[in-house]
Amino acid sequence: MTTESHSATHVSAGSHTSAGHAGDHAHGSLRSYLIGFGLSAVLTAIPFWLVMGSVIDSKPVTGIVIMIFAAAQIVVHMIYFLHMNTRAEEGWTMMALIFTIIMVVIALTGSLWVMYHLNTNMMPVHDMSRMP
Repeated sequence: MTTESHSATHVSAGSHTSAGHAGDHAHGSLRSYLIGFGLSAVLTAIPFWLVMGSVIDSKPVTGIVIMIFAAAQIVVHMIYFLHMNTRAEEGWTMMALIFTIIMVVIALTGSLWVMYHLNTNMMPVHDMSRMP
């Protein structure tokens, strides 16, 4: 095989250069990264404010609201940082979507379960009036 025919075969089969790679995948622009960063910051700051400011009196409602913000932040990360989109050749296949939903449910319910049990088992009620 000559050098010319070898290089022609690689060019026709698809080049593995960085120029060929950049055209094949949709990478984010600075604008999309800044939008993702801004949304992530807002979706972090609002739950922090809800908890620190005691805005909602009911703790279970506050927990549910924080879970909604957490799920929204996961979606923002998937779209703006992992570059998942609706184009079939690059992103949202059915298996990836199902796996993501399962992982989100496990992470959110597991986090709430751990926090609840830590609060229940690690925070004993002490009677401080009997202390010497």
